[in-house]
Amino acid sequence: MTDAEDRKPQSDEARSAFRVPAGPSVTQATQVIPAVPAADAESSTTSEFAVPEGLATLRTGTESEATSEFAVPDGLDVTSPPAAEPEGSAFSTPKTYSARQAPPAFTPAGGIPAIDLHKDVPWQDRMRTMLRMPVAERPAPEPVQKADEGGPAVPRVLDLTLRIGELLLAGGEGAEDVEAAMFAVCRSYGLDRCEPTVTFTLLSISHQPSLVDDPVTASRTVRRRGTDYTRLAAVFRLVDDLSDPENHLSLEEAYRRLAEIRRNRHPYPGWALTAAAGLLAGTASVLVGGDLIVFVAAALGAMLGDRLAWLCAGRGLPEFYQFTVAAMPPAALGVALTVAHVDVKAAAVITGGLFALLPGRALVAGVQDGLTGFYITASARLLEVMYFFVGIVTGVLLVLYFGVKLGAALDPDAALAMSRRPVLQIVAAMLLSLTFAVLLQQERSTVLLVTLNGGVAWSVYGAMHDVCNISPVASTAVAAGLVGLFGQLLSRYRFASALPYTTAAIGPLLPGSATYFGLLSIAQNHVDKGLVSLAKAVSLAMAIAIGVNLGSEISRLFLRMPGAASAAGRRAAKRTRGF
Repeated sequence: MTDAEDRKPQSDEARSAFRVPAGPSVTQATQVIPAVPAADAESSTTSEFAVPEGLATLRTGTESEATSEFAVPDGLDVTSPPAAEPEGSAFSTPKTYSARQAPPAFTPAGGIPAIDLHKDVPWQDRMRTMLRMPVAERPAPEPVQKADEGGPAVPRVLDLTLRIGELLLAGGEGAEDVEAAMFAVCRSYGLDRCEPTVTFTLLSISHQPSLVDDPVTASRTVRRRGTDYTRLAAVFRLVDDLSDPENHLSLEEAYRRLAEIRRNRHPYPGWALTAAAGLLAGTASVLVGGDLIVFVAAALGAMLGDRLAWLCAGRGLPEFYQFTVAAMPPAALGVALTVAHVDVKAAAVITGGLFALLPGRALVAGVQDGLTGFYITASARLLEVMYFFVGIVTGVLLVLYFGVKLGAALDPDAALAMSRRPVLQIVAAMLLSLTFAVLLQQERSTVLLVTLNGGVAWSVYGAMHDVCNISPVASTAVAAGLVGLFGQLLSRYRFASALPYTTAAIGPLLPGSATYFGLLSIAQNHVDKGLVSLAKAVSLAMAIAIGVNLGSEISRLFLRMPGAASAAGRRAAKRTRGF
């Protein structure tokens, strides 16, 4: 029997099993599937699910047709919706927009004014200008890669940026300048969409190549701080070379120079720093009316306190205890001279020792960070200053308390009898600024300039306070403003940091005598009088800090700033962060 004969009975049985009884045909069908011709019987489907011949069935829906309960029934006329408009961005023009009824546009007709970032302007001002601009409006860097590199390695560039920022922040630089330096390093390697963040102990930076790419973020913790303005100046020169488009420093070259900066030894040995601390205290005692014996006593006390502080630092004690120990020897020498009935001004001895310890550098940096909008860093710096000041107060108060118990005739009104020796005091102020510069490890080329700046500051203070009888707070603020003005101009002239030209110059203006007499009054149970004197010392310190910052800001009026012509019409170029 052939295969066709075998399959034919099975096909008949399948058709008989599913035969529909006679009757009316199904009228709901929308399409009738024709029966398979007999000639094609062998090629048709012969399973038990095949539709019998001559049966009109309802056509089942396919996958491309709607089969849910929300489908529109057959025969219902539905108006087809209009074609959907293409999706546009948030900045596309609305369909109801009319040029005649258009509201005033935010962007002027001539476009956003361009910012001139020519290289004659110091990199601090250029980078600070771009940081205050929105990311979308910053001018794109030149698409020129560094030498011997096919493109910037983003993780290594961010690491180099953080290491440079760490050296600047640890050296006492303000948060705004640290942020500008970090942005300058990233931009020099083509990473334009970067956002650096600076706090007192943490540095972080984020780079996002575009709006659709994932950002790359790196951070670094500042654990150690040291005062070395020579290293600070070297880092500024490195950033200046990186931001110069004519110099093509590779990453390897930048890393090599950074390693040399970190390995360099301090320009002055330890014995020179100790001698400078003693000379600073001696000149400060002469500045407030001391003689030769007072000069020697204050110098010996400051040098002994400096060595004790170094000993405590070697044992790992916190800086609070280092300041407490360093403040005791000058106060002890002053009390000893009084108990021995030596005809000297013991107050000048103790005041001279305080001049070498007062944290004027940290105070100026803290106030500057607060005035420029870095409130977290400013709060941390000012809290550090408060701890140092409390340590100094604790050390001096302990010695004065025991001195009073021993019968030392310390006179709180001795400050009223301070003699006026203008020439000698100007020389002492200049020498004080010079020794302060040595303690700050400044470059030898900047020591003479900061010495002259300190002499000018004391001359202005003496002319206003002693001759014109102006209040000491106002006189101090004006003198500190001149220090900030000249320091900022000198730093921009040399494309360097302003700290080496301002920090040492404010040394003669520090409120050492007001601090001492306030502590002495408290030790003699005259608390109200002591608090008034300490409040005066705090006012003088704030006048110094604000005056230095104000002088720096006034100097911008004499400098050619990028975007100065268009800053009036651009809110993004303003310094204010809260609007």
